[in-house]
Amino acid sequence: MPDQETVLKLAARLRDAEQAKRPVSPVRGEISPDDATLAYAVQRANVDARCAAGERVVGRKIGLTSLAVQRQLGVDQPDFGTLFASMAYGDNEPMPLSKLIQPKIEAEIALVLARDLTAEKHTFADLIGATAYALAAIEVVDSRIENWDIRFVDTVADNASSAMFVLGSRPVSLRELDLAACAMTLAQQDDVLSRGQGSACLGNPLNAAVWLADRMVQLGTPLRAGDILLTGALGPMVAVNRPGTFTTHIDGLGSVRATFSE
Repeated sequence: MPDQETVLKLAARLRDAEQAKRPVSPVRGEISPDDATLAYAVQRANVDARCAAGERVVGRKIGLTSLAVQRQLGVDQPDFGTLFASMAYGDNEPMPLSKLIQPKIEAEIALVLARDLTAEKHTFADLIGATAYALAAIEVVDSRIENWDIRFVDTVADNASSAMFVLGSRPVSLRELDLAACAMTLAQQDDVLSRGQGSACLGNPLNAAVWLADRMVQLGTPLRAGDILLTGALGPMVAVNRPGTFTTHIDGLGSVRATFSE
């Protein structure tokens, strides 16, 4: 069992950093680099605190879906974080930069579930059958760790560096999509800042979704009907340094805009 004193201390440090908008030093000095159990316990403590304060869980995000990033952080699997309704913004709805510390954005494919996923081991068929529709999405990530100086346990403890997300408004059935081949661009005005495709996400976004479904069952918190799954980045992240609008286009899913205000 993780040491509860350490869990609560580190959870409070990250929670205070988010509230004060002042990043803190990495937590890996107090968590062993391979102690995912302790890191997830810190994340869970802050999820519980937000729920106790009245916030509503609406889904999960999957991070570290790039094999290159996994190698950089010395891990062989993704991580996950919790999404709250307070993180959700509509297409082109202003998101105040004052709520963020050092934000970056990444283009993703979101899945919205129609059925619970409770099997011990899931398949592509399970995920396809359980998915109501897919949407283009932009995730806003924002580390509470100084200068994004993170390793695996840092980002896990920090709710997978999650902050906000924007969903597109064009729901599409998976039967209409080739998730692995979907091309993506992320641009500001006419300047394309990031390119990618579905295969950049663990070969196929459904690989990430299957991993998450299995992991959540192992933890006793299976994915449920209505949950939003952010399946992982389709291309490189882009830093947000000033107000403005970023537009992501994903083949078959249309476009979605993330607009940052003062």
